Amino acid sequence: MKSKYVILASALLISVATFAQKDQIKAAEKAMKGGNSQEAATILQGAESLITNSTDVEKAQFFFIKGNALLDLANKNVDANTNLSLAAKAYQDLIAVEKASGKIKFSTQAATSITQIKFKLINNAIADSKIEKHADSAKKLYDAYLLDKNDTINLYYAASTYVNAKEYDTALKLYDELKNLNYSGKGTSYFAMNKLSGEEDVYATAQERDRMVKLGTHEKPRTEAIPSKRGEIYKNMALILVQNGKTEEAKKAIAEARVANPDDTSLILTEANLYLETKDYETYKKLISEVLEKNPNDADLVFNLGVISTTANNTVEAEKYYKRAIEIRPDYVNAYLNLAILKLDGDKKLIAEMNKLGNSEKDNKRYLVLKKQREIVFKDALPYLEKASELDPSNKEVKTTLLNVYGALEMTEKKKALKAKM
Repeated sequence: MKSKYVILASALLISVATFAQKDQIKAAEKAMKGGNSQEAATILQGAESLITNSTDVEKAQFFFIKGNALLDLANKNVDANTNLSLAAKAYQDLIAVEKASGKIKFSTQAATSITQIKFKLINNAIADSKIEKHADSAKKLYDAYLLDKNDTINLYYAASTYVNAKEYDTALKLYDELKNLNYSGKGTSYFAMNKLSGEEDVYATAQERDRMVKLGTHEKPRTEAIPSKRGEIYKNMALILVQNGKTEEAKKAIAEARVANPDDTSLILTEANLYLETKDYETYKKLISEVLEKNPNDADLVFNLGVISTTANNTVEAEKYYKRAIEIRPDYVNAYLNLAILKLDGDKKLIAEMNKLGNSEKDNKRYLVLKKQREIVFKDALPYLEKASELDPSNKEVKTTLLNVYGALEMTEKKKALKAKM
Protein backbone atom coordinates (compact mmCIF):
# COMPACT_ATOMS: atom_id res chain seq x y z
CA MET A 1 0.00 0.00 0.00
CA LYS A 2 2.85 2.29 0.91
CA SER A 3 4.45 1.88 -2.55
CA LYS A 4 1.19 3.03 -4.18
CA TYR A 5 1.39 6.29 -2.23
CA VAL A 6 5.02 6.76 -3.33
CA ILE A 7 4.06 6.21 -6.98
CA LEU A 8 1.11 8.57 -6.61
CA ALA A 9 3.28 11.20 -4.93
CA SER A 10 5.88 10.96 -7.71
CA ALA A 11 3.19 11.30 -10.37
CA LEU A 12 1.82 14.37 -8.56
CA LEU A 13 5.31 15.88 -8.41
CA ILE A 14 5.82 15.34 -12.17
CA SER A 15 2.38 16.79 -12.85
CA VAL A 16 3.09 19.87 -10.73
CA ALA A 17 6.50 20.30 -12.39
CA THR A 18 4.93 20.03 -15.85
CA PHE A 19 2.30 22.66 -15.02
CA ALA A 20 5.01 24.89 -13.51
CA GLN A 21 7.09 24.62 -16.66
CA LYS A 22 4.11 25.37 -18.91
CA ASP A 23 3.45 28.48 -16.82
CA GLN A 24 7.10 29.53 -17.10
CA ILE A 25 7.10 29.05 -20.88
CA LYS A 26 3.92 31.15 -21.13
CA ALA A 27 5.43 33.79 -18.86
CA ALA A 28 8.62 33.90 -20.95
CA GLU A 29 6.57 34.14 -24.14
CA LYS A 30 4.61 37.03 -22.64
CA ALA A 31 7.84 38.80 -21.60
CA MET A 32 9.17 38.44 -25.16
CA LYS A 33 5.99 39.92 -26.64
CA GLY A 34 6.43 42.83 -24.23
CA GLY A 35 9.98 43.36 -25.51
CA ASN A 36 11.65 42.17 -22.30
CA SER A 37 14.07 39.52 -23.53
CA GLN A 38 16.19 39.66 -20.36
CA GLU A 39 13.15 38.73 -18.22
CA ALA A 40 12.27 35.93 -20.65
CA ALA A 41 15.81 34.51 -20.49
CA THR A 42 15.76 34.64 -16.67
CA ILE A 43 12.38 32.86 -16.48
CA LEU A 44 13.54 30.11 -18.83
CA GLN A 45 16.77 29.68 -16.92
CA GLY A 46 14.68 28.74 -13.89
CA ALA A 47 12.77 26.15 -15.92
CA GLU A 48 15.90 24.56 -17.47
CA SER A 49 16.09 21.68 -14.98
CA LEU A 50 12.49 20.62 -15.70
CA ILE A 51 12.84 20.39 -19.49
CA THR A 52 13.79 16.68 -19.59
CA ASN A 53 10.31 15.62 -18.43
CA SER A 54 8.45 17.73 -21.01
CA THR A 55 6.83 16.63 -24.24
CA ASP A 56 8.67 17.19 -27.51
CA VAL A 57 6.26 20.01 -28.41
CA GLU A 58 6.99 21.81 -25.12
CA LYS A 59 10.74 21.25 -25.51
CA ALA A 60 10.66 22.76 -29.00
CA GLN A 61 8.70 25.78 -27.79
CA PHE A 62 11.08 26.20 -24.82
CA PHE A 63 14.18 26.18 -27.03
CA PHE A 64 12.57 28.48 -29.58
CA ILE A 65 11.70 31.17 -27.02
CA LYS A 66 15.10 30.75 -25.36
CA GLY A 67 16.92 31.20 -28.67
CA ASN A 68 14.85 34.27 -29.55
CA ALA A 69 15.46 35.85 -26.13
CA LEU A 70 19.22 35.28 -26.22
CA LEU A 71 19.53 36.46 -29.83
CA ASP A 72 17.61 39.63 -28.99
CA LEU A 73 19.98 40.29 -26.07
CA ALA A 74 22.98 39.75 -28.36
CA ASN A 75 21.49 42.17 -30.91
CA LYS A 76 21.20 44.71 -28.09
CA ASN A 77 24.92 44.14 -27.29
CA VAL A 78 24.15 42.53 -23.93
CA ASP A 79 27.06 40.08 -23.42
CA ALA A 80 26.85 39.61 -27.21
CA ASN A 81 29.46 36.87 -27.67
CA THR A 82 28.09 34.56 -24.97
CA ASN A 83 24.44 35.14 -25.88
CA LEU A 84 25.07 34.53 -29.60
CA SER A 85 26.68 31.21 -28.76
CA LEU A 86 23.89 30.20 -26.36
CA ALA A 87 21.18 31.27 -28.83
CA ALA A 88 22.74 29.14 -31.56
CA LYS A 89 22.85 26.15 -29.18
CA ALA A 90 19.16 26.64 -28.28
CA TYR A 91 18.15 26.72 -31.95
CA GLN A 92 20.22 23.61 -32.69
CA ASP A 93 18.57 21.79 -29.76
CA LEU A 94 15.18 22.83 -31.12
CA ILE A 95 15.93 21.50 -34.61
CA ALA A 96 17.21 18.21 -33.11
CA VAL A 97 14.03 17.77 -31.03
CA GLU A 98 11.68 18.43 -33.95
CA LYS A 99 13.70 16.21 -36.28
CA ALA A 100 13.52 13.32 -33.77
CA SER A 101 9.78 13.78 -33.16
CA GLY A 102 8.88 14.35 -36.80
CA LYS A 103 6.74 17.35 -35.79
CA ILE A 104 8.14 20.43 -37.49
CA LYS A 105 6.90 23.82 -36.30
CA PHE A 106 9.78 26.15 -35.43
CA SER A 107 12.73 24.60 -37.31
CA THR A 108 12.51 26.80 -40.42
CA GLN A 109 12.56 30.00 -38.35
CA ALA A 110 15.34 28.55 -36.18
CA ALA A 111 17.46 27.77 -39.26
CA THR A 112 17.01 31.36 -40.48
CA SER A 113 18.12 32.65 -37.07
CA ILE A 114 21.17 30.36 -37.09
CA THR A 115 22.18 31.84 -40.46
CA GLN A 116 21.74 35.33 -38.98
CA ILE A 117 23.96 34.37 -36.04
CA LYS A 118 26.57 32.93 -38.38
CA PHE A 119 26.92 36.16 -40.35
CA LYS A 120 26.88 38.22 -37.16
CA LEU A 121 29.77 36.11 -35.83
CA ILE A 122 31.70 36.59 -39.09
CA ASN A 123 31.16 40.38 -39.07
CA ASN A 124 32.19 40.57 -35.40
CA ALA A 125 35.27 38.48 -36.19
CA ILE A 126 36.26 40.90 -38.97
CA ALA A 127 35.83 43.83 -36.57
CA ASP A 128 37.99 42.06 -33.95
CA SER A 129 40.76 41.42 -36.49
CA LYS A 130 40.88 45.10 -37.43
CA ILE A 131 41.75 45.99 -33.84
CA GLU A 132 44.12 42.98 -33.62
CA LYS A 133 41.96 40.94 -31.23
CA HIS A 134 42.95 37.87 -33.23
CA ALA A 135 42.14 35.21 -30.63
CA ASP A 136 38.58 36.53 -30.21
CA SER A 137 38.22 36.79 -33.99
CA ALA A 138 39.43 33.21 -34.53
CA LYS A 139 37.00 31.77 -31.99
CA LYS A 140 34.05 33.54 -33.62
CA LEU A 141 35.06 32.27 -37.05
CA TYR A 142 35.32 28.73 -35.70
CA ASP A 143 31.91 29.09 -34.01
CA ALA A 144 30.50 30.25 -37.37
CA TYR A 145 31.95 27.11 -38.98
CA LEU A 146 30.38 24.89 -36.32
CA LEU A 147 26.99 26.42 -37.16
CA ASP A 148 27.38 25.56 -40.84
CA LYS A 149 30.02 22.93 -41.55
CA ASN A 150 29.33 23.16 -45.28
CA ASP A 151 30.87 26.63 -45.22
CA THR A 152 34.42 25.32 -44.74
CA ILE A 153 36.06 28.63 -45.62
CA ASN A 154 35.26 29.81 -42.08
CA LEU A 155 37.33 26.90 -40.72
CA TYR A 156 40.21 27.99 -42.97
CA TYR A 157 39.96 31.63 -41.83
CA ALA A 158 39.72 30.51 -38.18
CA ALA A 159 42.95 28.52 -38.52
CA SER A 160 44.76 31.43 -40.22
CA THR A 161 43.54 33.85 -37.57
CA TYR A 162 44.75 31.56 -34.77
CA VAL A 163 48.18 31.80 -36.45
CA ASN A 164 47.92 35.61 -36.23
CA ALA A 165 47.02 35.19 -32.55
CA LYS A 166 50.15 33.03 -32.13
CA GLU A 167 47.96 30.20 -30.80
CA TYR A 168 49.82 27.71 -32.97
CA ASP A 169 48.63 24.46 -31.39
CA THR A 170 44.97 25.45 -31.89
CA ALA A 171 45.76 26.54 -35.45
CA LEU A 172 47.44 23.18 -36.13
CA LYS A 173 44.36 21.33 -34.88
CA LEU A 174 42.14 23.29 -37.29
CA TYR A 175 44.58 22.87 -40.19
CA ASP A 176 44.57 19.14 -39.51
CA GLU A 177 40.77 19.20 -39.76
CA LEU A 178 41.05 21.00 -43.12
CA LYS A 179 43.57 18.39 -44.26
CA ASN A 180 41.20 15.56 -43.34
CA LEU A 181 38.43 17.30 -45.28
CA ASN A 182 40.85 17.59 -48.26
CA TYR A 183 39.93 21.28 -48.37
CA SER A 184 41.50 23.34 -51.16
CA GLY A 185 39.43 26.53 -51.27
CA LYS A 186 39.90 26.60 -55.03
CA GLY A 187 36.98 28.11 -56.88
CA THR A 188 35.56 31.20 -58.53
CA SER A 189 34.17 34.43 -57.09
CA TYR A 190 31.68 36.61 -58.92
CA PHE A 191 31.69 40.36 -58.31
CA ALA A 192 29.53 43.32 -59.29
CA MET A 193 29.61 46.96 -58.22
CA ASN A 194 26.73 48.03 -55.98
CA LYS A 195 25.43 51.30 -57.48
CA LEU A 196 24.11 52.48 -54.13
CA SER A 197 27.19 51.86 -51.95
CA GLY A 198 29.82 52.16 -54.66
CA GLU A 199 31.43 48.95 -53.34
CA GLU A 200 31.78 45.51 -54.86
CA ASP A 201 29.48 42.74 -53.69
CA VAL A 202 30.54 39.11 -54.05
CA TYR A 203 28.23 36.30 -55.19
CA ALA A 204 28.50 32.53 -55.02
CA THR A 205 27.24 32.01 -58.59
CA ALA A 206 27.39 33.89 -61.88
CA GLN A 207 23.61 33.53 -62.22
CA GLU A 208 22.97 35.30 -58.92
CA ARG A 209 25.32 38.14 -59.84
CA ASP A 210 23.97 38.51 -63.38
CA ARG A 211 20.43 38.66 -61.98
CA MET A 212 21.40 41.70 -59.85
CA VAL A 213 23.00 43.37 -62.88
CA LYS A 214 19.83 42.80 -64.91
CA LEU A 215 17.74 44.28 -62.10
CA GLY A 216 19.87 47.42 -62.42
CA THR A 217 21.12 47.54 -58.82
CA HIS A 218 24.65 46.49 -59.82
CA GLU A 219 27.13 47.09 -62.64
CA LYS A 220 30.68 46.23 -63.80
CA PRO A 221 30.45 42.46 -63.31
CA ARG A 222 33.76 40.59 -63.10
CA THR A 223 34.94 37.07 -62.34
CA GLU A 224 37.97 36.12 -60.27
CA ALA A 225 39.59 32.69 -59.94
CA ILE A 226 40.37 31.66 -56.36
CA PRO A 227 43.65 29.69 -56.21
CA SER A 228 44.11 26.56 -54.12
CA LYS A 229 44.92 27.20 -50.46
CA ARG A 230 46.37 23.74 -49.86
CA GLY A 231 49.93 25.01 -50.20
CA GLU A 232 49.41 27.64 -47.54
CA ILE A 233 47.64 25.18 -45.24
CA TYR A 234 50.45 22.61 -45.40
CA LYS A 235 53.10 25.32 -45.25
CA ASN A 236 51.66 26.64 -41.99
CA MET A 237 51.25 23.11 -40.64
CA ALA A 238 54.87 22.39 -41.50
CA LEU A 239 56.16 25.61 -39.92
CA ILE A 240 54.25 24.91 -36.70
CA LEU A 241 55.52 21.32 -36.60
CA VAL A 242 59.10 22.47 -37.24
CA GLN A 243 58.74 25.10 -34.52
CA ASN A 244 57.60 22.31 -32.17
CA GLY A 245 60.67 20.26 -33.11
CA LYS A 246 58.70 17.84 -35.31
CA THR A 247 60.54 18.30 -38.62
CA GLU A 248 60.12 14.72 -39.81
CA GLU A 249 56.40 14.87 -39.04
CA ALA A 250 56.19 18.05 -41.13
CA LYS A 251 57.93 16.41 -44.08
CA LYS A 252 55.63 13.40 -43.83
CA ALA A 253 52.50 15.59 -43.79
CA ILE A 254 53.52 17.41 -46.97
CA ALA A 255 54.58 14.20 -48.71
CA GLU A 256 51.13 12.73 -47.99
CA ALA A 257 49.48 15.89 -49.30
CA ARG A 258 51.44 15.68 -52.55
CA VAL A 259 50.41 12.07 -53.09
CA ALA A 260 46.75 13.06 -52.61
CA ASN A 261 47.09 16.17 -54.81
CA PRO A 262 49.82 15.44 -57.43
CA ASP A 263 48.91 18.37 -59.70
CA ASP A 264 48.93 21.03 -56.97
CA THR A 265 52.21 22.93 -57.54
CA SER A 266 51.63 25.02 -54.41
CA LEU A 267 52.32 21.87 -52.37
CA ILE A 268 55.68 21.34 -54.10
CA LEU A 269 56.56 24.94 -53.19
CA THR A 270 55.49 24.28 -49.62
CA GLU A 271 57.73 21.22 -49.44
CA ALA A 272 60.57 23.23 -50.96
CA ASN A 273 60.16 25.98 -48.37
CA LEU A 274 60.29 23.38 -45.61
CA TYR A 275 63.64 22.11 -46.89
CA LEU A 276 64.79 25.72 -47.15
CA GLU A 277 63.83 26.26 -43.49
CA THR A 278 65.84 23.17 -42.52
CA LYS A 279 68.80 24.34 -44.70
CA ASP A 280 68.64 21.33 -47.03
CA TYR A 281 69.51 23.45 -50.06
CA GLU A 282 70.03 20.62 -52.53
CA THR A 283 66.55 19.16 -51.96
CA TYR A 284 65.13 22.69 -52.12
CA LYS A 285 66.73 23.31 -55.52
CA LYS A 286 65.53 19.94 -56.79
CA LEU A 287 61.93 20.70 -55.79
CA ILE A 288 62.02 24.26 -57.17
CA SER A 289 63.39 22.90 -60.45
CA GLU A 290 60.45 20.47 -60.51
CA VAL A 291 58.04 23.41 -60.25
CA LEU A 292 59.98 25.33 -62.90
CA GLU A 293 59.46 22.47 -65.33
CA LYS A 294 55.72 23.12 -64.99
CA ASN A 295 56.04 26.93 -64.75
CA PRO A 296 59.27 27.95 -66.55
CA ASN A 297 58.24 31.62 -66.70
CA ASP A 298 57.50 32.08 -63.01
CA ALA A 299 59.78 35.00 -62.13
CA ASP A 300 59.33 34.55 -58.38
CA LEU A 301 60.45 30.92 -58.52
CA VAL A 302 63.53 31.81 -60.56
CA PHE A 303 64.30 34.67 -58.16
CA ASN A 304 64.03 32.26 -55.20
CA LEU A 305 66.56 29.99 -56.85
CA GLY A 306 68.86 33.01 -57.05
CA VAL A 307 68.39 33.65 -53.34
CA ILE A 308 69.14 30.05 -52.41
CA SER A 309 72.21 29.99 -54.67
CA THR A 310 73.44 33.15 -52.93
CA THR A 311 72.88 31.51 -49.53
CA ALA A 312 74.87 28.48 -50.72
CA ASN A 313 77.69 30.86 -51.88
CA ASN A 314 77.19 29.84 -55.52
CA THR A 315 77.44 33.35 -56.99
CA VAL A 316 77.68 32.20 -60.63
CA GLU A 317 74.32 30.36 -60.44
CA ALA A 318 72.78 33.18 -58.38
CA GLU A 319 73.64 35.75 -61.05
CA LYS A 320 72.20 33.47 -63.74
CA TYR A 321 68.88 33.12 -61.91
CA TYR A 322 68.55 36.84 -61.11
CA LYS A 323 69.17 37.75 -64.74
CA ARG A 324 66.63 35.15 -65.87
CA ALA A 325 64.07 36.62 -63.45
CA ILE A 326 64.65 40.05 -65.05
CA GLU A 327 64.20 38.55 -68.54
CA ILE A 328 60.81 37.24 -67.47
CA ARG A 329 59.84 40.38 -65.55
CA PRO A 330 61.87 43.46 -66.61
CA ASP A 331 60.56 45.54 -63.68
CA TYR A 332 61.59 43.03 -60.97
CA VAL A 333 63.13 45.50 -58.49
CA ASN A 334 64.44 42.91 -56.02
CA ALA A 335 66.25 41.03 -58.77
CA TYR A 336 68.15 44.19 -59.78
CA LEU A 337 68.87 44.97 -56.14
CA ASN A 338 70.12 41.46 -55.38
CA LEU A 339 72.34 41.51 -58.47
CA ALA A 340 73.86 44.78 -57.23
CA ILE A 341 74.38 43.33 -53.75
CA LEU A 342 75.92 40.21 -55.30
CA LYS A 343 78.44 42.39 -57.13
CA LEU A 344 79.14 44.63 -54.13
CA ASP A 345 79.83 41.63 -51.89
CA GLY A 346 83.14 41.31 -53.75
CA ASP A 347 84.16 44.64 -52.25
CA LYS A 348 84.30 43.19 -48.73
CA LYS A 349 87.27 40.96 -49.53
CA LEU A 350 89.08 43.78 -51.28
CA ILE A 351 88.60 46.17 -48.34
CA ALA A 352 89.73 43.49 -45.89
CA GLU A 353 92.95 42.97 -47.85
CA MET A 354 93.56 46.71 -48.27
CA ASN A 355 93.25 47.25 -44.53
CA LYS A 356 96.01 44.70 -43.89
CA LEU A 357 98.52 46.41 -46.20
CA GLY A 358 101.46 48.37 -44.87
CA ASN A 359 103.44 51.26 -46.41
CA SER A 360 106.11 49.31 -48.30
CA GLU A 361 106.56 49.79 -52.05
CA LYS A 362 105.18 46.31 -52.64
CA ASP A 363 102.11 47.06 -50.49
CA ASN A 364 101.52 50.37 -52.25
CA LYS A 365 101.57 48.65 -55.66
CA ARG A 366 99.12 46.04 -54.38
CA TYR A 367 96.91 48.82 -53.01
CA LEU A 368 96.62 50.39 -56.49
CA VAL A 369 95.72 47.00 -58.00
CA LEU A 370 93.02 46.48 -55.37
CA LYS A 371 91.73 50.02 -55.91
CA LYS A 372 91.26 49.29 -59.62
CA GLN A 373 89.47 46.06 -58.76
CA ARG A 374 87.13 47.98 -56.46
CA GLU A 375 86.29 50.35 -59.31
CA ILE A 376 85.37 47.35 -61.47
CA VAL A 377 83.13 46.01 -58.67
CA PHE A 378 81.34 49.37 -58.34
CA LYS A 379 80.96 49.76 -62.11
CA ASP A 380 79.49 46.26 -62.37
CA ALA A 381 76.96 47.01 -59.62
CA LEU A 382 76.09 50.53 -60.82
CA PRO A 383 73.59 49.75 -63.66
CA TYR A 384 71.62 47.39 -61.43
CA LEU A 385 71.46 49.94 -58.60
CA GLU A 386 70.40 52.71 -60.97
CA LYS A 387 67.67 50.54 -62.46
CA ALA A 388 66.43 49.53 -58.99
CA SER A 389 66.33 53.19 -57.96
CA GLU A 390 64.47 54.11 -61.15
CA LEU A 391 61.86 51.39 -60.57
CA ASP A 392 61.51 52.11 -56.85
CA PRO A 393 62.38 55.80 -56.27
CA SER A 394 61.06 55.70 -52.69
CA ASN A 395 63.54 53.00 -51.60
CA LYS A 396 65.98 54.84 -49.30
CA GLU A 397 68.26 51.82 -48.92
CA VAL A 398 68.83 51.67 -52.67
CA LYS A 399 69.50 55.43 -52.87
CA THR A 400 71.95 55.36 -49.96
CA THR A 401 73.89 52.49 -51.56
CA LEU A 402 73.82 54.27 -54.91
CA LEU A 403 75.19 57.45 -53.27
CA ASN A 404 78.11 55.45 -51.83
CA VAL A 405 78.85 53.92 -55.23
CA TYR A 406 78.75 57.33 -56.94
CA GLY A 407 81.16 58.58 -54.26
CA ALA A 408 83.54 55.64 -54.69
CA LEU A 409 83.57 56.19 -58.48
CA GLU A 410 84.00 59.96 -57.99
CA MET A 411 80.82 60.65 -59.95
CA THR A 412 80.31 64.00 -58.21
CA GLU A 413 77.55 65.45 -60.39
CA LYS A 414 75.39 62.33 -60.21
CA LYS A 415 75.93 62.15 -56.46
CA LYS A 416 74.79 65.79 -56.05
CA ALA A 417 71.73 65.26 -58.24
CA LEU A 418 70.67 62.16 -56.32
CA LYS A 419 71.27 63.81 -52.95
CA ALA A 420 69.04 66.71 -53.99
CA LYS A 421 66.18 64.27 -54.57
CA MET A 422 66.48 62.67 -51.13
